[in-house]
Amino acid sequence: MATKSPIDPELVRELAELLNQTDLTEIEVEKGDLRVRVARSITANFQVPTAAPMAVAAPAPVAAAPAADAKPTAAHPGAVTSPMVGTAYRRPSPEAKPFVEIGSVVKQGERILLVEAMKTFNDIVAPRAGKVTAILVEDGQPVEYGEPLLVIE
Repeated sequence: MATKSPIDPELVRELAELLNQTDLTEIEVEKGDLRVRVARSITANFQVPTAAPMAVAAPAPVAAAPAADAKPTAAHPGAVTSPMVGTAYRRPSPEAKPFVEIGSVVKQGERILLVEAMKTFNDIVAPRAGKVTAILVEDGQPVEYGEPLLVIE
């Protein structure tokens, strides 16, 4: 006796079509115990310019320390990461002031950003109190799940 799969193939097709329409790389839907994740890989074609040969031999390169302006990663202890794929907004409306700026002192639970996903605006709140030391996204920038948005120290 054949059992029916709990995953609706039509739902998977609709999610795949949504990926194509929105240029997202993945989407996940959860309802009760059922969780469906549809992802696609994107290949980028680019050329790396080659340097002209040097006339004089140069000393062997030495590993450089990270630049002072290097962006923190999600591994940074103060990084606030995106809980979903969507579009990050730093302000509640185009004419409003940003929620936070570099140097802003925030309280735990205070709204610091919005991430819009599937026409729904989701509040991103400060997970801890502290000072905003870096803002890593521009207003209206697409973001991926787990991408660092800002740093609170």
